[in-house]
Amino acid sequence: MRTETKPEEKNTESVAQQIRHQMRVIKQGAVDLIGEEELEQKIERSIQTGKPLNIKFGMDPSAPDIHLGHAVALRKLKQMQDLGHNVIIVIGDFTGKIGDPTGKSKGRKAMTDSEVAANAQTYQEQIFHILDRDKTQVRYNGEWLELLNLEEVLNLASTITVARMLERDDFHRRFHTGVPIGLHEFFYPLMQAYDSVELKADLELGGSDQTFNVLMGRSLQKERGQEPQAALFMPLLEGIDGNEKMSKSLNNYIGIYEDARTMFTKVMRIPDKLILKYFELATDIMPEELDLIKEKMADGCNPRDCKILLAKEITSLYHSAEDAEMAERFFIEAFTNKEVPEQAEKLCVVLEHGTLFDCVRPLVNAGLVGSGAEFRRLLAQGGVKKNGVKIDNLEEAVKSGDVLQVGKRKFVRVETG
Repeated sequence: MRTETKPEEKNTESVAQQIRHQMRVIKQGAVDLIGEEELEQKIERSIQTGKPLNIKFGMDPSAPDIHLGHAVALRKLKQMQDLGHNVIIVIGDFTGKIGDPTGKSKGRKAMTDSEVAANAQTYQEQIFHILDRDKTQVRYNGEWLELLNLEEVLNLASTITVARMLERDDFHRRFHTGVPIGLHEFFYPLMQAYDSVELKADLELGGSDQTFNVLMGRSLQKERGQEPQAALFMPLLEGIDGNEKMSKSLNNYIGIYEDARTMFTKVMRIPDKLILKYFELATDIMPEELDLIKEKMADGCNPRDCKILLAKEITSLYHSAEDAEMAERFFIEAFTNKEVPEQAEKLCVVLEHGTLFDCVRPLVNAGLVGSGAEFRRLLAQGGVKKNGVKIDNLEEAVKSGDVLQVGKRKFVRVETG
């Protein structure tokens, strides 16, 4: 005999499914989640009341140009926006004047008011390349920190001991190696923690190097009688070399402002071992979709096929779907089929002698090579091709419409001026 499911039981099951889905999305790719049980309760209350959670993310305005490594946290915030929650970006205009010592062997230089203002503006331009502007609050912690009087600051300082502060790795290391620690540096994690109290944060997102500061927010909220925020920590993303963390100085980065073809091609260069990690940290893929990709890889599919899917997914986040399709065709023509790509960039030159020599300066100016000497070295090493054929002579004839390949990944189509 069939038993009917009561409406209230269906509703309970639906809420439970929503909680499981949200927790999977939030935890995907994370290093750690502290306060997981509390967060589940917060999500359940949010679903039942329709009131979104407050998700806090602090940024000191030191103004890096964002690459995929920087974007890991922003992509996670975007996923939580898509789940319906409030994202609050806290720009540390006040704490930036202290200087965050996290991970440093000495105190970081504090910024001036003008530096903070200029860098904060740069940050906002960058974060809204990823986040939904209409669903994001941007707050400056000077709004409340500058209002604290001395009595309130001393009361705040009384909530933590020097011994507790010295548990933080960088302070511990500096103390035991005799490197000076300014008393004002102890106030940085305290101020960041006070931000959580002011905003009544339900969850704070931070990098794995921010563990001490984020957990202090939990402690201070408990001290002030608030529900403690959950603490979600995201890992560092390795660069396309597969070894070091992504960094412009190591030239192993993928910039979010790079053109579609460059971005697609760089993603295709990552080692196979990082495919799943890049899916988790550099895309907005849902856990259920990622499960299918994991199954395909476990069943022995060609990693190159999964990498092409990854490259399209990432490129589509920062460019149009059409741009991503064109970038894929370019890659397949140039690097898979070894054909001369139809979409090569145009290089305008004035041909006086009609030889490759005329193209050297325009190639340098376009940034395809660092100097004429570098181009000649590539030429001698067989690293220059014309229409898919290696050339080794600066007197090689060149005409309008010829495609030059410089190195492994740079193509230009010559157009005479």
